[in-house]
Amino acid sequence: MSGHEQFADDLALHALGALQGSDRTALEAHLQECASCRRELESLRGDAALLALSLSGPTPPARARQRLMSAIAKEPRKKNAPKTVGWWTLVSAFAIFMLASVAIFLWNEKADLQVKVAELQKEAGDQQSELQRARDIVSTLTATDAMRVTLVAAKTPPQPQGRAIYDRERSSLIFLASSMPSLPDKKAYELWLIPTQGAPIPAGVFKPDAHGSATVVNPPVPKDVQAKAFAITVENEEGSPAPTSPILMMGQGE
Repeated sequence: MSGHEQFADDLALHALGALQGSDRTALEAHLQECASCRRELESLRGDAALLALSLSGPTPPARARQRLMSAIAKEPRKKNAPKTVGWWTLVSAFAIFMLASVAIFLWNEKADLQVKVAELQKEAGDQQSELQRARDIVSTLTATDAMRVTLVAAKTPPQPQGRAIYDRERSSLIFLASSMPSLPDKKAYELWLIPTQGAPIPAGVFKPDAHGSATVVNPPVPKDVQAKAFAITVENEEGSPAPTSPILMMGQGE
């Protein structure tokens, strides 16, 4: 039996502070000459310290510790070298636990992200549908070949009509005309924005098609103008900065 195996159990007891008497004297003499056993003793002491730090709760009474140490000292000691768990093994186990925790966290995060992506894709799809619907409406309103029908009382000829849709905040204006009489050459209808204060503002020139229909979409008008009414006059086809003929049609906000 080698010296290392002989002192294996004594090293564990010595690390716990439970080795007394001649056994302790013999072990300390051996440690003076054996570097391997000294390293093993330090490793055991390190494991004991880690274990002590990991425990929580009240400190047991001194007499309980003494009884535990006495019981350990009375246990028959085997002369085979003990299998000890070094600090590196504890560190490895802790690292594996942390990696597993991170893996579970990332898996849950991935699942949450997939749900959020699906929700965003659905929302984007809904917005795209609404945008396409708005485009279809604008296309219909501005189509030059679209059928435009004005309903009037029976046996009454259709009267010229115009409808202005004005968004002051965006300075956006859409004007729809129907049943407009044709004009002589080099003449055109001109739309006017009548502000609450000041002179009429030009809001686009137009000529009706063969069915008397016409549209004016977003003409250049000043920003943030409060409109009181809209009017139509007949001007030269290039337009006029101010009305030069009597007002043919006029309407105020609804």
